[in-house]
Amino acid sequence: MNTRGDGGFLNNKTKRSINGYHSYRYERQKQVKETKRHITARALEFCTRMHAHYPSVQSALNYTDAFTLTIAVLLSAQTTDAAVNSVTGELFSRWPTPQAMATAPIDSVEQVIRRIGFWKTKARHCVDTARMIVNDFGGTVPRTMAELTRLPGVGRKTANIVMNKAFNNAEGIAVDTHVFRIATRLEFTHAATPLAAEQDLLAIIPRELWCNVNEEWIHFGREVCPARKPHCDTCFERDLCPFAARMQQR
Repeated sequence: MNTRGDGGFLNNKTKRSINGYHSYRYERQKQVKETKRHITARALEFCTRMHAHYPSVQSALNYTDAFTLTIAVLLSAQTTDAAVNSVTGELFSRWPTPQAMATAPIDSVEQVIRRIGFWKTKARHCVDTARMIVNDFGGTVPRTMAELTRLPGVGRKTANIVMNKAFNNAEGIAVDTHVFRIATRLEFTHAATPLAAEQDLLAIIPRELWCNVNEEWIHFGREVCPARKPHCDTCFERDLCPFAARMQQR
């Protein structure tokens, strides 16, 4: 009987690694310094439970194809998904393709998206990204990390999301504010930046799980582990979390 509810999404090697979780619990109880092997086992157990709890989560952003996804994620920087969705309906109705947006007057795009943060910069990025897609990539959103991160306003986080959702190719893990906070609280990383934190996560989470991390952890971050007043007392991952253990001792 599968008590962890992994739904068959783990390969045998990963399942064998999870067995180290029980040894991890023993070492935590004895207050022995956690080894990388046990950090990995804990991360795998965490991901297994997350997938069981959020088996089919979808992006909160509205998009229809690789281009609209790229623009939506670009706009979401330091802005809520709900705010982005409130402007992309009109934005994509008026300029639904790279070819259309490449010819859009920047001041017109500004007026459409002015309800979101950094709207002036983002309007310029939208038009410049569309122009580069048309001029440098034949009107098609590029599929590689190196090419995507050439687009104005597109960093590694945005590129990871586009590659994963639009092209079914997880080359990394998109580390946004939720993923960064959760990974830090779990002590999966002690990195100072999301970019460095991603490398720590890639070292302990097997590639077949990378595609699930961002969306599942975002939902967890919003519902269970927000920045303020996390619900550690009712969290289904609390026995894996050093932060929750410290909160219990207060």
